[in-house]
Amino acid sequence: MSDFTGLNALFINTSLKKKSSESHTKLLLNASANIMADQGVAVELVHMLDHEVPPGVYPDMTEQGWARDDWPMLWDKVKTANILVIGTPLWLGEESSVCRGLIERLYGMSGKTNDKGQSIYYGKTGGCVITGNEDGIKHTAMTIQYALSHLGYTVPPQADCGWIGEAGPGPSYGDELDDGSKVGFDNDFTKRNMTIMTWNLMHIAHLLRDGLPNKGNDRRALDGIDINHDNPEYRS
Repeated sequence: MSDFTGLNALFINTSLKKKSSESHTKLLLNASANIMADQGVAVELVHMLDHEVPPGVYPDMTEQGWARDDWPMLWDKVKTANILVIGTPLWLGEESSVCRGLIERLYGMSGKTNDKGQSIYYGKTGGCVITGNEDGIKHTAMTIQYALSHLGYTVPPQADCGWIGEAGPGPSYGDELDDGSKVGFDNDFTKRNMTIMTWNLMHIAHLLRDGLPNKGNDRRALDGIDINHDNPEYRS
């Protein structure tokens, strides 16, 4: 049995709800976070709109004219976390604007490297949680997971989960029905995918405790190097 103690997980909720207590996405994030906490992972949940994080791709946007930027403080949490889980609602089949802003700020740190000369995100693993009333879970998961992978995160198998209700207006995840039950809580598909995602994130984070070997991906060794490859002729 793997020992997950010593791992850190950061769950970032990019809901458009100003108050985290009103976020439906938070409820599904909580389900994953609770499993990790039960396994000894140190878990922290961040509601993006509790903070002032301007759009941009610089480490500190106050240097670009903004009066305040809480990103440097949040960055310390991202940098420490072995696991990053991004939660977003769906709007018109896409991630929220707050989620897009988070991805941009993550991208703004991608020039930093670890002590092996790799992307600062190497050795970390990431996934996503999505909720909404319309289709778009897989499309949005592709967007978020590609961004994480491109930055340097390792994306495990089945590293996304989500819940959507019927098309059109209707109750959101976690809303209470007349009989006292919570919408979506009994959805076996969502529960299964959330559980698989959570455990796969922990398994990969456990395997990556010591990071990735830096053979061939050490930026310091590649700076200024003319890399030549054979160019075979396939038309013959």
